[in-house]
Parts: sequence; C-alpha cells; structure tokens
Amino acid sequence: MEEAMRKRGIFSALAAGVAVILAGAAGWLAAAPPELLLVGDGYAAKIVCSNVFLAGREAGDVLADDVQAPGNPLLRLVRVTVDRERKTVTARMFGFAAPGHAIYREGLGCTNVSPGEFAAFPGNRSLRRRTPQLDDTKPWPDGNGTRIEPMLQALVEDDRLAGPGARALLVLRNGVIVAERYGDGFGAATPLLGWSMAKTVTAALIGLRIRDGAMALDKASLLPEWRGDGRARITLADLMAMQSGLSFNESYGSVTDVTRMLFLENDMARFAAAQPLQADPGAQFRYSSGTTMILSRLWMDSLPSAREALTYPRAQLFRPLGMSSAVLEPDAHGTFVGSSYMYATARDWGRFAQFLAQGGQWKGEALLPPGYVEAMRRPTAASGGRYGGGQVWTRGPETVGPYPQDSFWMRGHDGQSIMIVPSRGLVVLRMGLTPRASGYSVEPLERAVLERLPALPAEGGNAP
Repeated sequence: MEEAMRKRGIFSALAAGVAVILAGAAGWLAAAPPELLLVGDGYAAKIVCSNVFLAGREAGDVLADDVQAPGNPLLRLVRVTVDRERKTVTARMFGFAAPGHAIYREGLGCTNVSPGEFAAFPGNRSLRRRTPQLDDTKPWPDGNGTRIEPMLQALVEDDRLAGPGARALLVLRNGVIVAERYGDGFGAATPLLGWSMAKTVTAALIGLRIRDGAMALDKASLLPEWRGDGRARITLADLMAMQSGLSFNESYGSVTDVTRMLFLENDMARFAAAQPLQADPGAQFRYSSGTTMILSRLWMDSLPSAREALTYPRAQLFRPLGMSSAVLEPDAHGTFVGSSYMYATARDWGRFAQFLAQGGQWKGEALLPPGYVEAMRRPTAASGGRYGGGQVWTRGPETVGPYPQDSFWMRGHDGQSIMIVPSRGLVVLRMGLTPRASGYSVEPLERAVLERLPALPAEGGNAP
C-alpha cells in the first residue's frame, strides 16, 4: 500500500511538473513568440484573407490547400479565425500563440497589420471594382468569346504539361484566346495571386510615370536617407534591373529579409531602403523583392497625394486595359506591395501580358513610352543575360535550347509563369500552386505550344 501511494505521489509530482513546464512554455509562446511563428501566422492570415474576401473561396480550403499543404510543417499547427463583419482574419499557432492579423478594405484587398492598426487607413470608394458585363458573342478582350484551337487546347488539357496544382492555363495568339483550362474549384472569374509577376506590373506603372515626365531611368539620389553615402549612386535603372548593390536575402522558409519584410514590417519600402550597400551599383545582379518595394514607394511618391497614388493603377493601367478584377494590395504604411501582392483573373493577367506583347500599346494608343517594353526585356550584363532592364526574366531557370530571341517571362512563387513572345504574337500563361520541390517545369508546355504554332493558320490584325 505504501509503495503504491509512493508511486502515485511520484506520478502526481511528475504530472504537476509537466503541467508547470507546459504552462510556462505556453506563457512564453504567448508573451514572446519566436519570429518564425510570427512570420508563419502573418503569412497564413494574409493568404486566407485575400482568398476569402477577394477570390471568394472558403477559409478552410485556403488554409488546408494554400497554407498548410505545401509549406513548412509548422504551418499545420496554425488555426485561423475569420470575422466576416469586420472583414479581418487572425491566425494563431497552436490556436493561441504568435497571432498574425490581416484586414480587408474595399478596393485595396488585404493587408497584414499589427493588432492596434486594423483601421490604419480605410478602403476608398473610388477603388471599388466595377465588373463590366461582357458580351459572350464578342471576342476577348472586349467580350468573352474565344477561338479555341483544338491542337493547343489538347496541350493545356494534358496533365503532365499542366503540372500538379495547376489552377489556370491560357494561350493567346494575336490577341485571341486559343486555349484555356482551369483547375477544380477555379474558373475564368477567380482572381489569382501572381506573386512576383506583380513586379512587372510595377515596372509598367513606372513606365507610365516616365511617360508623364515624373520619373527618369537615369536619376540617382533617389531617397533622402541615401544621400551622403554610396547608395546615392543607385539609379532608377539599377533598381529596375535588380542591380542596385543593396543587400537583401530573398530566401524563403525561415526568417530572412524577404519574409520579415512581407509579414513583420508595416513599412516594407523603408525596411528595404535601409539595407546596406553590398556591391557597386550596376555591378552585381541580386534578385530582391525589397528592390521592387523601393520602386513602389518611388512611383507613388511621384504623385501629388497618397489618394491619387492609391487610385493610379486602376485609373491609368487596369481600367484602360479592361482589367476589372485586378487589385494591388498595400502594406500597412499605404505602399502597394508591388513585389508580390496582386490578384487578377487569368484573363486579366492575360490582358496585361498582351499589352506587353504589343509593345505597351492598347487599341491603337501607346500607353508606355516608345521603346520602353524593349528596354524592359533587354538582357543585362550583370545578370548574365538572365534578367532584363524592367523586372522581367529573359531566360528561364531551366531553359534548354533556343527560344525565339524576343521571348521574355513574368514569373512568380509556386509556379506562376507567363511567357511572352511578341514576334509570334504569343502569350502562354500557367498559374497554380506548385512548389519548386514538386520538380515541375513549365518549359515542356511552352515548347509544345511553340512547336505547334507553324501548323496553325496565319492570323492577322486581331490584336487589341
């Protein structure tokens, strides 16, 4: 009996000790959570918020499919709460720790915010999306009509070429939709996150400001905080070509410059601009989302007011191109996250790509300065010919063999890709959720499309 009581006493003491340890650990996680947990919850809150309030998807599906399935194992411990009345999302590791918050504002999409900043700046009525009713009998882009080519449609229907996690595939030829496919649960009306494809949109917005005489590629001394040190020598062209010389760690999966910027910083451009100079401007290629955030701040500051800057993409780019679904999302400071956060339907991403394929012209009007798109896609020496002068790739990461000489790409995280070949009147879009670890490459699809084009009848003058 005494032995049994003694063992029970030991077990009780152990249980009490474990409880104390667990309570202490829970208290520590609640009071001073590691930054990795804060990054994970910020990411989860932002992705769920945008997909619920912009794309109209179910929160549980987004958490399971977009956040947890492809990501760090820690993300499987995240729980989210959606407040549809306030239009906020809160994510917590283990259901209680390291809360991350995101808020939706009409016309601005979702933004990661600190707990006390849910009302940092309201939505703007003039930014509200107005979705036009397009005529199904009129060809895209003025209507919803397509001209499907069976040979090309067979390619996008091939699961091996489409790849795992494909959500949208679109082939345009001379401004006409000739092949189109969507994944289960997605369709022509579903806004999709382009990740780093937004960088090219930022370059186009800068082109509009250059057209208006408000910016110049050769301008240096770009920011007050750079004056007086080596960063004053950085030009706008250096930033556009990812050769500023600024230090920036673009690695994902842990707490690095890019994850800290996107999910922990309220003023992303300020964080990026504070990075030290690591190389002479123009001498070294370094792909950096921080660089594009600086570009976003610069073009927005070139306008007379914050209000005009927030309405500028819609008024000057999206509306003229008919991109009614497009939403650029800002950070908590009010700067568009032009490096990473733009949602649009596949067809609206296609409109933008077609605009570039036409050299920055749309319906006979030159929106971008003459030669600007050519300068965007001109390979740079610092990148070894991989990157252009305007936030586009000029060679794929696994390119084998020749492509048409004028081919260039918009690319984004987790399998977002748009190939643009002006000389062939061709755009090939592939979007989805396909982590690099899957081993998928979009190049077999692109090559298959290029191989079949000569077999198609010649098109004439159909580009918008």
